[in-house]
Amino acid sequence: MVKIAGGALLASITIDRESSKTIGTQICAALRKMIFAGALSAGERLPSSRTLAQELHVSRTTINYVFERLAEEGLIESRTGSGSFVCETLSTHLPKLPSPSTQMLAQRRKNLRLSRCMTQAIDQFGARIPHEKRAFTTGTPAFDAFPLAQWSRLVSKHYREKRDMVMGYGDPEGFFPLRQAIANHLRGNRGLSCEPEQVFIVSGAQQAFNLTCSILLNPGDKVWFENPGAIGARNSLNAHGMDLIPVPIDEEGLIVEEGLRRAPYFRLAFVTPSHQQPIGVTMSLARRIELLQAAEQSDAWILEDDYDGEFRYYRSPLPTLQSLDTAERVIYVGTFSKSLFPALRLGYFVVPPILVDTFQKISGAFLHGAPSNLQAVLADFMDEGHFATHIRRMCKIYAERHDTLIDAASRRLDGLLDVMSTETGFHTIGRLAPGFSEQAVSQAASARAISVSPIGRYCIEPIAMQGLVLGFSTIRSPEIRAGIEVLGQVLEALRP
Repeated sequence: MVKIAGGALLASITIDRESSKTIGTQICAALRKMIFAGALSAGERLPSSRTLAQELHVSRTTINYVFERLAEEGLIESRTGSGSFVCETLSTHLPKLPSPSTQMLAQRRKNLRLSRCMTQAIDQFGARIPHEKRAFTTGTPAFDAFPLAQWSRLVSKHYREKRDMVMGYGDPEGFFPLRQAIANHLRGNRGLSCEPEQVFIVSGAQQAFNLTCSILLNPGDKVWFENPGAIGARNSLNAHGMDLIPVPIDEEGLIVEEGLRRAPYFRLAFVTPSHQQPIGVTMSLARRIELLQAAEQSDAWILEDDYDGEFRYYRSPLPTLQSLDTAERVIYVGTFSKSLFPALRLGYFVVPPILVDTFQKISGAFLHGAPSNLQAVLADFMDEGHFATHIRRMCKIYAERHDTLIDAASRRLDGLLDVMSTETGFHTIGRLAPGFSEQAVSQAASARAISVSPIGRYCIEPIAMQGLVLGFSTIRSPEIRAGIEVLGQVLEALRP
C-alpha cells in the first residue's frame, strides 16, 4: 500500500503572508525542497488538493497551481483516480547530493579559484560611491528637474511601434538615428569632428571601458591613470589585468612629464580633461597637446571620459581633447547617466576612423545592442530639441546649487573645510584643515545621513591632500544649507 504524505509534511510547510512571494510560490518551494532532500521519496503519494488546502488555509486553486507547476518540472505525476505522486523516476535520476560541512564550505571559499586577472584585481578594486538622495551625494543628476512629461510622451509613442522594434535585439552598433543625433550634438556643442559611423551605443560608460580594454589592450599593459581618478574606470581596467601607473595631477591636469618618467612606453592613458574626477580641474591646452604628443611617440591610445563636461555654468563648454586629435589616438566616452538619468543605461563612445572597421566587426560578433525603442525615444528627445533645452536648464540649476553650497560653506565651515568653487559638473572638493582624518569625517558624516567621500577613496597611491568630495546636484538649496550645518557639527566634534 502506497504511503500517503501528511502530518509532519503539513507541519513543515510554513507560509509568510507578509512576504513579497506569492503563497503558491512558497508552497511550491517547500514541496520541491522536501522532494530533493528525500523527505518525500519517489512513489510517495501527496495529500489531496482538498486536504492541503484545508490544512494550510489556502484555496484549492492555489494548491492546483502548485501541483501543475511541480508536474511541469517533472517532480510529481498525477494518476487518474489515485491522486498525485512523487515521480518514480526520481529514485534513479535524482542525484544524491552530499551535504558539505561548515568547515568544508569555509575551506572552499578560502580556496575559490578565479581567473588570473580577477584574482589580481579583486583586492585593488575601489569602493563605489553611494547614490542615496541626500547631501552630498556625487554622480547623480537632479531627478526633480527632469522633463518627464516630454519623455513619457515619446516613450508612449515608441512602445506602440512594431513588436520586433520593441522586443527584438538591438543593432550591435546602436540605433542609427540616435548615432546621428549624438554626432550632430557633439559636433555642435563639444567640438568633436565625427561621423555617425564612429559613434557606438553601449549600456553606459562602463561597457565602453570594458570593450576598449578587451579590444585594444592585453593583460599587463601599462596604463596611465589619473591619481586620484575615476573609480569605475579604474575597476574596469583592473579587472582586465592592466598595470595601472598612477600619474599625479596639478592645476593643469595630468602631469604628462611625470607619466613619461614612470612609464615611457605606456599603452593607454585614461583622463577626464573637461572636469577631472574628483579634483575638478580642467586640463590646460598646453597639457592636452603634451599628452597627445606623448601618445603619438609611444604608439598609445587615450581614453577621454567626458562624464559631466556638458554642464559648464557661466561659459560655453570647452572643446574636447578629441577635437585636437589629428593622429587618431583618442577614444571619446560619454554617458546619459549624468546628463539625463542613470536608469536609462545608455552611453556611447566615439572611435577614431582608423578603429571603425575593427569595432564594427567585433561588436557584430558578440554584442546584441541596447533596446532599440529606448534608443529611438532618446533620438527623438534630442532631435526635437528637448536634450539641448534640458542641458541649458540644468546648467542654471546646478550653478544655483553650487553657489548655495559655496556660500553656506564659507559662512559655516570657515577654518574647518575650504570648499573650492568650480564652473563645471555637479561636484566639487573641500580641503580639510590640518589634523583632520578624511576617513573619520566621512564615517561620522555618514552616521548623520550625510555623504562625503574621502579623496583617498579615489587614489591608487596616497597623496598629500586631505579632503572631501561634495556633490550638490541631487538636492535643492534648503537641503544643501541644512547639510552644511550638519557637516559643520560633525567637523567641530572631530576638530583636532
